[in-house]
Amino acid sequence: MSRCVWLVLLLVMATGVVHAADWQMDAKSSRLEFSATFEKTAAPGVFREFDARVHFDPNVIAEGRLDVAIAVKSADMSSSDVNKAIAGADWFDFARFPQAEFHAAEFRRTAANHYVARGMLNLKGVARAIEVPFTWTESGDTARMEGEFTVKRAAFGIGTGEWASTGVIGADVKVRFNVRLAKRG
Repeated sequence: MSRCVWLVLLLVMATGVVHAADWQMDAKSSRLEFSATFEKTAAPGVFREFDARVHFDPNVIAEGRLDVAIAVKSADMSSSDVNKAIAGADWFDFARFPQAEFHAAEFRRTAANHYVARGMLNLKGVARAIEVPFTWTESGDTARMEGEFTVKRAAFGIGTGEWASTGVIGADVKVRFNVRLAKRG
């Protein structure tokens, strides 16, 4: 083999190809919260069971992938009466729609350590495209993904019937997340 071919092979092996890393969520130190408004007062809640699978590297965001599964029945608004109500058909309808999902494969950088994931949110049988802004902080084999976005509850049929009006229950629901991750193999 000629020297030129060896040199090219050596350069290719030395530079390598960068691929996005796979990350596993640490469920014990991750949170998924939501906040509606009741008579213009915050009505916070949390989803106690969810999982996020992340394939991401800030240097190759084109390869990014985010898959989130939420056990909707794990919604907790710190009131047994409210928790019973949101399980019903007018709200989350746990029996018919036990899981919500978000899948994104389109990412863009908006600033240093700030990104937006664009994907489909499937909630209560309705799929809509949404954008989820987040920050990404990586340190060795761990990372943190944090963000907040707003969902229009009517777009997903959340709060129907007598609750459809936005006079008592506001139209917007803020969703906040703080996900701790560990690099997989």
